[in-house]
Order: sequence, then C-alpha cells, then structure tokens
Amino acid sequence: MQRFPLLSVFTACAVLLAGAVHAASTPTAPNPGRFNPLQTFAPFAYQYPVNRYRSASGIPGPDYWQNRADYAIRATLDPATKMLSASEIITYTNHSPDTLHMLWLQLDQNRYRTDARGNFSGSKEPDFASHTDGYRLKAVEVAQGGAFENAHYQISDTRMRVDLPHGLKPKDGTLRLRIVYDYTVPSRFGGRTDWYATKNGDVYEIAQWFPRMAVYDDLRGWDTLPYLNNEFYLEYGDIDYRVTVPANMIVAGSGELVNPDAVLSKAQRERLAKARGSEKTVMIRTPAEVEAAARAPQPKGTKTWHFRMHDTRDVAFGASAAYVWDAARIDLPSGKHAMAMSVYPVESLHGKGHWQDSTQFVKHTIEYFSKRWFEYPWPNAIAEAGQVGGMEYPGIAFDWWKLGGKPLFGITTHEVGHFWFPMIVGFNERRAAWMDEGFNTYVDMRAALDYEGGKYAPKCDAEYAPKCGNPVDEIQSVLDDADAPPILTKPDMIREKYRHPVTYFKSALGLNLLREQILGPERFDVAFRRFVHAWAFKHPTPSDFFRAMDSGAGEDLSWFWNGWYRHNWSLDMAVTGVRYIGGKPANGASVTVANLDRLVMPATLRVTYVDGTHVDVRVPVATWLQHHRFDVLVPGDKAVKSATIDPDHAIPDGHRGNNTFTVH
Repeated sequence: MQRFPLLSVFTACAVLLAGAVHAASTPTAPNPGRFNPLQTFAPFAYQYPVNRYRSASGIPGPDYWQNRADYAIRATLDPATKMLSASEIITYTNHSPDTLHMLWLQLDQNRYRTDARGNFSGSKEPDFASHTDGYRLKAVEVAQGGAFENAHYQISDTRMRVDLPHGLKPKDGTLRLRIVYDYTVPSRFGGRTDWYATKNGDVYEIAQWFPRMAVYDDLRGWDTLPYLNNEFYLEYGDIDYRVTVPANMIVAGSGELVNPDAVLSKAQRERLAKARGSEKTVMIRTPAEVEAAARAPQPKGTKTWHFRMHDTRDVAFGASAAYVWDAARIDLPSGKHAMAMSVYPVESLHGKGHWQDSTQFVKHTIEYFSKRWFEYPWPNAIAEAGQVGGMEYPGIAFDWWKLGGKPLFGITTHEVGHFWFPMIVGFNERRAAWMDEGFNTYVDMRAALDYEGGKYAPKCDAEYAPKCGNPVDEIQSVLDDADAPPILTKPDMIREKYRHPVTYFKSALGLNLLREQILGPERFDVAFRRFVHAWAFKHPTPSDFFRAMDSGAGEDLSWFWNGWYRHNWSLDMAVTGVRYIGGKPANGASVTVANLDRLVMPATLRVTYVDGTHVDVRVPVATWLQHHRFDVLVPGDKAVKSATIDPDHAIPDGHRGNNTFTVH
C-alpha cells in the first residue's frame, strides 16, 4: 500500500529518512569498542523451526498443507443509500491434520465503527464523521453435509468466531458457511475503501467488502490478529461474485467478466476485442461518451456484473457511471496474453501524461514482473482512479485520481507490483509487513529502471524531495536513531513516523544490498526466483525466506539477518594506515582496514597511486570473523597517494570521515 500519492515510493522514503526521522536523532561519534565478532556472527535464531511442513532449504516441506476457501457472493450496491447488501456462501476445506470445532472470519468493515480497536492503536486522530456501524449481519448459517442451519457466533472487533455443530474432519473435510449482511460504504476514512463525487457521478471503491476466512495454518492454528490498519493474511481459493448496480454504472472488478454480453454495449464489446490484439491503448468508453451519458436521461433498472477469479485470496471492485475506460494487450513470456485496463473520471485527464497513460504503465509492470519473477496468472490487471491514495487487491489497484507523469507511474508500478507480493506470494502482512512492502518496493524500483530507459526511475530533484542523496547514506538517519524499530518488529507496533523508512525502504535496501554487494546478481536472482516460485499461492514466513536465500545462494547470511533485520545495527568501516612492504613502494603496500561498529559488510578497498591510477581489492565479510583490524596486502610498484574503503558509497557506512587514509 502507498499513502503518498504525490511521490514515488522510493523518493517518499527518502523524504522521510532525510526529514522527520533524521530530525529526531543525532548521529553519535564512532565507538571503536562496539564491534564484537562473537555478537555480530552469533547464530541466527529462526522464528519458526524446520519440520515436515517447512523445509530447511526454505521451500514447502513434503507434508506442507493449507486450507482453502471458495466464495460465491451476490451483492447489490445502492448509491441512494450508500449501502452494500450481500449474501455469500463460503465452501471451506480443511486440509489440516486437525479436527476443527470452530471457524474464525475477518470482518474488516468493523474497523470503521467508532469503538474499533484501530481507533486507539494508531497515531492519527479518528475521522468520526466518516465512521459507520460496520457489518450488520442478517444470518450466519452452517451446512455440514445437509441443509443450512443457524450457527452460534460471537463477534470481537474485526473478528467473528463461528461454532460448528460437528467437528470439521481433518484432511479434506468440507463445509459450507452462509452469511447475509449489509453495511454502509465509508466516505473517506481508512485509506482502503470509499466513495467520492465527480461531476459525472459518484465513484465507489469497494474493498474488504465481504466476511473472509481467517487463516488456519501450521504455525499457530487460527491466526486471529485484529485488523488495526495493517493489512492482510488470507486463504486462497476461487471467488465467483455478482454485483448488481444501477444500469448506468460500469463495474471494474478483480478477475474475469463472465457476462459481457449482458452488461456491455455492442460498441464496448467490439472495442475490447480490438484491445485484446493491440499493444497500444484502445478506448472502451471515451470521455465524450461519459459526459454525454451524464447529460442524457438516466436508464432505469439495474445490471448485474458477474466476475470470477481463480487462485486468489481476495477480490475488490470499482463502480461508477463516471468511468472513462481504456485497455491494451499484455504479452506474457509463455506466449499467453492478459489485458491491462484503467478506469477513471474525466477529471483525471489534465493533459499530456496523466491517466491516459495509466494502462501502458500497468502493461509495462505486468510484463516486466512476469519476465523477471513469475508469470502473471490472471486475465486482467486494472488500475482504478479514486481517493484511496494507493491500495492493492488481486488484479486491481486503487490509485490516486489526480496524478500524472512520474508520480502516477510510481504509484501504478508499486500497487501493481503488489499483485506478486503478497497476492501471489501470500505473506502474512499483519505479522511481517516488511516482506510485503519491502519486497515490492525493491522490485518496483527495478521496474522503473526498465521503463523507457529509466525515464521515470527514482532520481533526486527538487520536484520530488527537498533533500536527496545516495540511498545507503539516507538510511543512516534510521540506523543512528535509538528509537527506530528493527525490521522484524510486529507491524502494529511500528509508529507512522517509521513505517515507510523501516518497513518499505530499509527492507527494500536490504534486498538491494544482498543482490548488488553481498551475493551478486547471478546468485541472488536464482535464489529469489526459486523462493517466489516455491511459495506462489502459499504462505511463507520470514524464516522460510531467510533459509531459502541461505540455501539457494550458497551463503550463510546469518550475520546479515541479525544485523539488518533482527537489530538496527550501524556500520563503520575505516582505513587506519598505509605502509610499504619492506619500506619500499616497489614491494607493494599493506593497508590497515578496521570495522568499528556492530554491522559488517563486504566492501571495496581502493588504493590510489600518485600517478592517478588505482587498484581495487574486495574485502569480504569473512575478514571480520576473527579481526577488528586487518592488514590487506595490495601488490604494486608505485607510491600510494591514498586508500579508501567503499569509494563508491555502495554500503551504508555511517561515518565516512574515516574511510580515507591519505599518505603524506
């Protein structure tokens, strides 16, 4: 999720790092006594043990299991009352080895109640004017092999426990759960779902709109963390849903539109067919058609839009009479195709470089990630323009409706990137938000470098950040802040001040350091891609990721997991002296390097000679297993001018004043 609509993710993090966080702390002077090899290289304590469910190599074990939730939903959106009413039937399959005597569900709309726990846990004042009374349940019924019967249930904040008349058998036991409900759509509160007005009609962004199964897994049984504002952990399954709206409205939803003949005009169907064969964007519903329809007498009655999505943890949709709609073909590595689409009000067309470019941004992102990590599995990828600053759901992203150019590219790439993390690779965002946001921030930064020669790649200029610099230098304000939480902190405990710097930026920078400095692209890419493929449509933990990178890349990275993720340690490398072997430049030089703080990193040592030439020597992490200081032998036959550790500022060294030793 992105809450900074006017900034790319990368530069938004840089602003926070350079501003609010830095202002709260003053870097301390280097302390040569802080580095202790026994602490830095201590064994890393994995949170979750190896067993037959999760292997030591970080991939699912031979007995890995997860339960399944399939949904059939029938919903009606009433714009006059701003109410959504629905009934759903959940077919729940218990693949676990345990008999289940209860079910737990997530009721996210209860987050909008005035008494919701989330109003007391965050740093922002509640927006009481936009609160609702949450879900109003009309029926909760269970069928276990027969007809539906009323079930006993209990609601606690954003969770509901349903007691089962009979235990649900292990290893493929199945039941059906029927829930009838309605709720009022919140207007602007929460950053997830809302409605807002445009000159041609209201726009509805409908998300977290149906009671969804909590996850029952091998780690803790039912995972029942309440929804305080950190995101999701959901089961996979197929979702078939129908949405009834006034006849003048367009619905853009996750998955495939099953009944286009019933809801689209002949012209719209013909344009969609053209878009399926077009690399360029094709208009399905033009701005002129939107404005003409708004002036014309409104059609009576309703239309029901029918969507279906396979292998998904969720669905969301947008609905409006004000939508402009365009689309283009997505080319996938296997030779298959999908569709990139955008829906937006005419107000989003402010001139060149605004929402008329959105579909091409979606197309590029899907094609890049499909080629790089895992092929996109669904038929459509949609960007919807609204007031939600940036929020992702499977197959559809809600993006800020007033963006254009680089900010629109940045938010589109970030939110569409979430289709992979966590929609395909099913991270538990409520316990490890750094995996969701950090992984996605890392991969969408690389996607920006690939678009039109890096046209919208992150860069430092006054338009996007008042202060910019090298990312490894910008992170220092976090590493120097004694109050900054480590990456592995529970998300609900991370204050807003640190959410982007730590959860997004430090996590993303950690992956970049792994690829560019610690492992190299060849080893990193193979291990990372293997992890993605192994855990597609499954539930990996941080321990699974750490083990997968250790095993797949062939490196014991416990020192990095300890220093960068479990702790918020700083790095301070130094060059403390240069001497000639035997006192003669012709014999080469011995350069003394030192590690002064608790973090370690591989680094480049550059020895520059008086004639302007230089030689680089790589100083590996293994140097510090037994040493605080080490004499690096540098062959050569010329007089040395200086020696510098990390001359390219490639690693986050917090005290660069001691990185260079000049020979006098």
